[in-house]
Amino acid sequence: MQNRFSIIDFPNIVVDYFTKGHPRSIKAKQNIVASFALKGFSILIIFLLVPFTLNYLNPTKYGLWLTISSIIGWFSFFDIGLGNGLRNKLAEAFAVKDYKLAKAYVSTTYAILLLIMAGMFLLFLFINPLLDWSKLLNTQPEMAGELSRIVLVVFTFFALRFVLNLIGIIFTSDQLPAVSNGFDPLGNLIALVSIYIMTKFTHGNLLYISIIYSAAPVLILIIASFYFFNGKYEFIKPDLKSVDFKHFKSLADLGLKFFVLQIAVLIIFSTDNMIITQILGPAEVTPYNIAFKYFSIPIMIFTIVLTPFWSSYTEAFAADDMKWIKTSIKRLIMIWLAVVMGVVFLLTISKHFYLMWVGDKVYVPFMLSAFMGLFAIIVTWNNIFAYFVNGVGKIKLQMYCGIIGMIINIPISIYFAKNLNMGSAGVILGTCTSLIIGSFFIPIQTLKIIKGGSKGIWNK
Repeated sequence: MQNRFSIIDFPNIVVDYFTKGHPRSIKAKQNIVASFALKGFSILIIFLLVPFTLNYLNPTKYGLWLTISSIIGWFSFFDIGLGNGLRNKLAEAFAVKDYKLAKAYVSTTYAILLLIMAGMFLLFLFINPLLDWSKLLNTQPEMAGELSRIVLVVFTFFALRFVLNLIGIIFTSDQLPAVSNGFDPLGNLIALVSIYIMTKFTHGNLLYISIIYSAAPVLILIIASFYFFNGKYEFIKPDLKSVDFKHFKSLADLGLKFFVLQIAVLIIFSTDNMIITQILGPAEVTPYNIAFKYFSIPIMIFTIVLTPFWSSYTEAFAADDMKWIKTSIKRLIMIWLAVVMGVVFLLTISKHFYLMWVGDKVYVPFMLSAFMGLFAIIVTWNNIFAYFVNGVGKIKLQMYCGIIGMIINIPISIYFAKNLNMGSAGVILGTCTSLIIGSFFIPIQTLKIIKGGSKGIWNK
C-alpha cells in the first residue's frame, strides 16, 4: 500500500497552500506569513529596548516616559477617523480600479490631516507653557521645566507622524499590510542602536530618550513616503490639483463614526497609565507596562493574522461573497482558541520570564499578570468581529458599545485600584470589564449580517 504523504511532498504542499485557492485568500496568507516574520523581529527589538531603556533611566523615569508618550498618543485619534475612512474608501476604489478617485481620496486626506495637525500644533504651542507637567505626572516640582521641553519635543515629532502614517494606511487598503508592518520594527531598530550608543556617553537623560523614540519612526516614514510615492504608488501620489474637499463627506461620514469609536478606545485603552500615575505614582507604571508588553505578544500575533482581513472583508462584502466571509471567520475563531491556550502558557511562565527579561529591578504581581492575560483574551476575541464590521462599515452598534465602555472605564478602574486596594491589577480589570459589552453584541451583529437578516441598529 502506497503512502499518501511523503516528506518529499511537503515543500510542494507548502507552495500550493500559499499559491492556490481564492486570490483574496492567497494574498491574505502571503501577507500573514510576511507579517509574522516582521512582527517576530519587532517583538525581539521591543523586548531588547525595555531592559536597555530601564538600565539607562530608572523605573520612575521610565514610567514618566511611558505616561508622556501615551498622553501624546491620545492626539492620534483626532484625525476624526479619516485614516480608517480612507482605508475603506481606498480599498473600494482599488477594487473597481478607479485610480483617479483613489488619488483624489489620498490627496484630500493628506490635505485635511495637514490642516488638522497645523491647528493642533499651534494650539499646543500656546497651551503647553501654561501646564504644570510635574503635577499632571505626579512627580517632583523641579522637573516641571524639563518635562515641558520633553513634551514639546515629543509632540513635534508626533505631529509629523500623524500625517506621515497615511502611507501605512495605503498599503493596508491595498491588502499589503506586511509592508506597513515593517515600518515600526525599522524605527525601533534605529532607536535600539541609538540608545546603545547613548549609554556609552550619557546616563539617565529623559530628553535624549524622548528624542530617539520620537524621531526614529518619523525618519522611517519620511523615507518610505518618498520611496513609494515615487515608485509603486506614484499613480496616487498626493498633489494639490487632486485635492477635492467634496470627498470629505464620503470620507468623514464613515470616518466620524470611527472617530467616536476611536475616542471610546482612547478612554478605554490609553488612560491606564495616567490613572496609575495619579493613584499609585509613576514608578508603578513600569511593572504595569512590563506585563502589558508581555501579554501584548498574543495580541500582536493575532493582529498579524487579522489585519489583511479588514480590506478583504470590504472587497468580499462588495462582491456579496458571504461564503468566503463565513469560512474566514470560522477559521479565525479556531486560531483564537489556540491564542487562549498560548495566553495560559504565558501566564504560567510569567514570573520566570520577567526575571530573565528585566531582572529584579521590577516586580510584577501575579494578579496583574492574570488580569493582563484576561485582557489579551477579550481583546483578541472582540477583534475577530470588530475587523469584519469595520471592513463593511457597519460600526454604529460597536460605537455605542464603545461609548458605554468609555463611560464606565475610568470610574470602575479607579474603584478597583483604590477602593478595593487592587492596585494596577484593578486598573486592567476595569478595562476588561468595559470591553465585555462588545464581546456579546458584535458577534451577534456579525452573524446577522452574514445571514442577511440584519435590520435597524444591526445593519448600520
